Amino acid sequence: MARRPLPRILSNGGAQLARSRELARTAADSATDVLQPLLTIGRGLGRLASAARHRWTETPKDRRGALLFLVASVVLVVALMPYGPLLAAVALMAAAAWHGRDRTPPPPEGPDDTQAKRLSSLYEALVPYFSLAEDPDPLYTHGGSWEKAFPAYEFDDSGRFAHLVVHYPAYFTDGEAAARARIEHLLTAKAGRGREYRFTWDEEANHLTLTVLEPLPTDIAAQRFVTAPGETVLGFTDPGRVQRTLPLTHGEERRDVPPVVWRTGVRSTEPHLLVLGRPGTGTSTLLRSIALQALHHGGDLLIVDGGGTGEYACLTGRDGVLAVECGLTGVLTGLEWAAQETERRLITANRARQEGEPPPEDTRRPLWLLVDRPSAFAHLSGAEGREDPQSLLQVPLRHGRAAHVTVVVADQLDALDTLGDAVRQHTRARVVLGAAGPDELAAALGAAPQTTPVDQVPPGRGYARLGTGPVHRLQVPATPDPYDDATSDAHRRAVLALLPPRTTPADGEHVPDAPDAPALPDVSEVPPAAVADGPAADGAPEPGPATEPVTPVAPKTVPTLAAPDAEEEAERRREKKSVPTLIQP
Repeated sequence: MARRPLPRILSNGGAQLARSRELARTAADSATDVLQPLLTIGRGLGRLASAARHRWTETPKDRRGALLFLVASVVLVVALMPYGPLLAAVALMAAAAWHGRDRTPPPPEGPDDTQAKRLSSLYEALVPYFSLAEDPDPLYTHGGSWEKAFPAYEFDDSGRFAHLVVHYPAYFTDGEAAARARIEHLLTAKAGRGREYRFTWDEEANHLTLTVLEPLPTDIAAQRFVTAPGETVLGFTDPGRVQRTLPLTHGEERRDVPPVVWRTGVRSTEPHLLVLGRPGTGTSTLLRSIALQALHHGGDLLIVDGGGTGEYACLTGRDGVLAVECGLTGVLTGLEWAAQETERRLITANRARQEGEPPPEDTRRPLWLLVDRPSAFAHLSGAEGREDPQSLLQVPLRHGRAAHVTVVVADQLDALDTLGDAVRQHTRARVVLGAAGPDELAAALGAAPQTTPVDQVPPGRGYARLGTGPVHRLQVPATPDPYDDATSDAHRRAVLALLPPRTTPADGEHVPDAPDAPALPDVSEVPPAAVADGPAADGAPEPGPATEPVTPVAPKTVPTLAAPDAEEEAERRREKKSVPTLIQP
């Protein structure tokens, strides 16, 4: 069935929504500026009326008559005076304007005492890094003023920095990574640990901007993402870091979230993915999310579970899942088949192009190899003297893009050096999950992130880098194992709803019971000539004495009772699926 096009409000994303909100906000601000005098007078009239009603309520009942007489006298005198009503109206408007003015106290100019102490402390901490003895007019000196050093700053409700601009001298070596790292480490310690910061260096203006990053959403569950075939959502990142948003559903709430999209296929520059992380950081969760998206777009999956914990048992027997291998023999067999399948696809597609025809459909169907912890099989294969499964990934990694074969490898961060050269060279898309130091992130991703990593992160939280692009913060959508007892009901239902229907393999098909065979005749009615003359068939009991009971013969529908050949017997059993012929000993 053809897919219905998405509404423009969903396909164009948050750009139109943001533009509409900006226009509405601008119109509201303009209308407020124009109608500000009327709003002030109306607010003042309301306050005067409230004061008059409060005064009338407080007046004793025995004095209310006199008060009414006094008010009526004043009104009569004003009405009889020349220009009395006009002057009364002007006085009333002036009083309303005075009482309706904005009484909110203006915000204090400059920081308070606590904020000033924090700024002064940070200034003193930066003096050893931003000062030289030869500088005739130093910007940073002990006991100096911090106003010129910090041109802009903001504090949050807790009194910590939310935004800070640091002006540093021109002779500071801001082009050296080590010098930058020292300043960033100092600002992180002074601004408050436990939060993530982004540092933006403006080398032309000699400005360093510190921005506190909001935590990424961790409540996004697995669901159908609005993506095209060949696009895989790895997770979600900060707004403004990518030029695209995805409409998501969270309960009854709908929102647009910027994703990190990994593109695969023949035109992809990063056809394979490497996921690294320590136990419990969400590497298996990311592989399950990728598997569900690949199955949704009609791909075939071969899963290798090196952890042996049954994380992918929910995918066993599903439509599109070729196998889920946990043992060394099955892993070697499956990866060897994947290598041969890659070569077959290349040869078949090449022959079709030489003949001027499009490649066959079976060569264009995506094939995914999800390999979790291949380093776990290295010791087993070495102990048994067998081939390392990583060597079988060389052909799919080198030629997988042209053959529509995608390889996703997940392993522990400490096992990066134990991975094969082919895995490290051909997996240009990288994801690191969990807490990791700057050096570990730089070694795994090829570049250090622009944000400061923290020690405590939720599962599925990390960084992603696609090829030579920038490093993005990443939060993987929650895709837990639905068979795990610790999984919540909402996440379990979300994952089970995305699983394709279960298909039983051909070897496990249930064969219906054969119909009841007719009653076997008495052996005394069988002619002696019908008994087999040759030796007994393999596995048949040796004939006993004449007094022993003999095995019943086949039904009368069988023309002869001669023992058939074993292969013919097995073939006839598979074709007819009926009661096999019984052999007369």
